[in-house]
Amino acid sequence: MDTDNSLVIETHKLSKAYKGIQALMDFNLKLTPGILGLLGPNGAGKSTLMRMLATITKPTEGTILWNGRDVVKNPEVLRSVLGYLPQDFGVYPNLSAQEFLEYMAAIKGMSGDKARRKISDLLDLVNLRDAARRKLGGYSGGMRQRVGIAQALLNDPQLLIVDEPTVGLDPEERVRFRNLLSDLSGERIVILSTHIVSDVESTATDIAIIHKGHLKVHARPEELLKQINGSVWEWMATSQELPVLKQQVLVSGTIRRMDGVEVRAVSEARPRPEAQPVTPNLEDAYLAMVAQRQGVPL
Repeated sequence: MDTDNSLVIETHKLSKAYKGIQALMDFNLKLTPGILGLLGPNGAGKSTLMRMLATITKPTEGTILWNGRDVVKNPEVLRSVLGYLPQDFGVYPNLSAQEFLEYMAAIKGMSGDKARRKISDLLDLVNLRDAARRKLGGYSGGMRQRVGIAQALLNDPQLLIVDEPTVGLDPEERVRFRNLLSDLSGERIVILSTHIVSDVESTATDIAIIHKGHLKVHARPEELLKQINGSVWEWMATSQELPVLKQQVLVSGTIRRMDGVEVRAVSEARPRPEAQPVTPNLEDAYLAMVAQRQGVPL
């Protein structure tokens, strides 16, 4: 793909309502090449935003601009350079990966020779060369997701959107998929929408947190971590203490040990005399941000 540092997609006062229910409200975002991790709980509005950016759904209000051109009025300016892997990506179980990708290439208007060369390259990229002739019905969840990313890359997109790509994958497949996305970023814009913080922790160059249809934060990961530096603590507790602790402080993690439970919590003040400050991670920052938006004191 030709590299282009001028690539930019932006939304202005973007809103979407379904039967009177606001799924997205006054959403303003500007992205340039890199990987955006779009984080938010289920139902936050992530998929609604992804479908609008992918020109599948039209906004109720607001605009989407691709390099300054209005995508809502003229979706074709983006569709030719768009790759999209939806959350509910489905395959034809009786087709092989090779046949499915040939079918998708034909839909995208790719010529025979060009399509065959591109499919061959993509099968190597997603590590499916040896399984290319097997029926998709016999593929694991991770293998199907790799077919999904291959079809999204057929037109060598400048904007790649993947929505909840690791749901249902085992840990090994999740790591493999994250590494693949990281390798693909280069000089294109990649949007990874997920509610799994670890999916973006090692790959995202930017983080956006969406909550109840609103964009709450758009920052680099290190900026989010700085905001809660000095507010993350660990200490040992008993199993019996846990229920009460979870009502008193924002517990971001627990690990069972032989001598009790190692508790990790986010709190502006030292939550227990024995609590020791620790280095924050993105999970801590995300949970703290969502808790603050819900009015939970830290």
